[in-house]
Order: sequence, then C-alpha cells, then structure tokens
Amino acid sequence: MSEARITRILMISPDSSVTSDQLVRKVHTIDDGLSVKETCYGCLIESDEKTMSKVMAVVRETYHNEVFSKVRGFPMGDPRRCRAQHGTRPGYSQLEAEWECLPLIQSALDDIDAGNTEYTVPEEKKPLSVRQMKEISEAFR
Repeated sequence: MSEARITRILMISPDSSVTSDQLVRKVHTIDDGLSVKETCYGCLIESDEKTMSKVMAVVRETYHNEVFSKVRGFPMGDPRRCRAQHGTRPGYSQLEAEWECLPLIQSALDDIDAGNTEYTVPEEKKPLSVRQMKEISEAFR
C-alpha cells in the first residue's frame, strides 16, 4: 500500500521577481520524490507528507514572503479537473482573486518583518451632502 500523497499549490505574488520557471527549478532540486507541474501562477507539487514538509521549509526560507501555498483538493492530472482530459476548472476565479490580493499580504508581511507594526485607523469618510455635490458639479460647467 502506498503512502498518501499531498498536492499543494505554490502561488507567486505578482510583486515578486521570481518566475514560475525559477520556482519549479528550485523545487525540483529539493527532493527526488516529487511531482512538479509548472503553471501560470507558480506550480503544483505532489509528494508524501514527509517530503512535502521538507519542500515547504525550503520554499519558505528561500522565497520568504514572495511565494504562498495552499493544499489542493485534487491530485495532479485528476480527470475531474485536468483540462487535458476535458475537466472543468471550478475555483479558478477564486484562485485569481486570491492572486490579486497577494501583493497586499506580501507588503504587510514585509512590514512586520521590518518591525513596522504600527497601524493608524483611517479617518472615517462621510458622504457628501446634496448641496456640496451640487456645488462641485456646477463648478465644472
């Protein structure tokens, strides 16, 4: 009986200078028991739990706040998700939305690492009154 395998998504922040190719090459050098697939947003990796822990430790150390990871619910090449086998891509919109937020998360983590933990609450904005809106619109006639 084979050991259970884990599949993870490694997603590169848009603000990072790391490319998918560089990430894949680095991951390939970590251990032999890996399956790696390059994607437009980073890569998919699949291995047993022990190897995955090793890979994640190296990736976190090497690409500190530039590469993010999450568990994927399906193995690589799963016919229910693989487009090569006419699978669907539900969840891709969610993945895209998460990818767009990564620069904000990366920046916040970089600030925390730099010791900048102060936060000032932004001033609450109040809606314009009808009179103010009318003055503004009439000023541009």
